[in-house]
Amino acid sequence: MSWDLLVLPVPPEFMSVGDFPDDFEAEPLGTHEEVKAALCDRLPGIEFSEPAWGRLSGPTWSMHLNLGSRTPVDSIMLHVRGAGDDVLQTLFEIADAVRCRVIDISEGEFLAKHAPSSWRAFQAYRDHIVRG
Repeated sequence: MSWDLLVLPVPPEFMSVGDFPDDFEAEPLGTHEEVKAALCDRLPGIEFSEPAWGRLSGPTWSMHLNLGSRTPVDSIMLHVRGAGDDVLQTLFEIADAVRCRVIDISEGEFLAKHAPSSWRAFQAYRDHIVRG
C-alpha cells in the first residue's frame, strides 16, 4: 500500500485544490529528458530504469515516480512506501526541482512543508489495515 501524491505546477495563489477552476490545465514541466535531468540534479540517488518510471530510496522509505507516457510531462505521480518523516523533505525537493507543488491524493489538499500530519495519518491507516 502506498501513499500517493501528485506533483503539479499550480499557481501560488491557489490555497486549496478547491481553488482550481473547471478549465484548469497545468503548464507542461518539459520533456521526459528535461524532467529527469532536473530531478537527478537535485536528487542524485534517483534511478530511472524505465522511460517513465523512477525510484528513490531513503533510510526507512522508498518511492516510485511516474512521469507518465505523454510528452511533454504535465505532472508526476509519487508512490511512497515505508515510514519516517525525512521523506517529506525529499517530496519538497522533487517539487522544487520542477517548480511544482505537492497534492496529497488521499486528503485532496496541498501538502504543507513541515506538517507531517497527512503522512502520519496514512501510516496509521496503513498499519491498522495491515494488522487487521
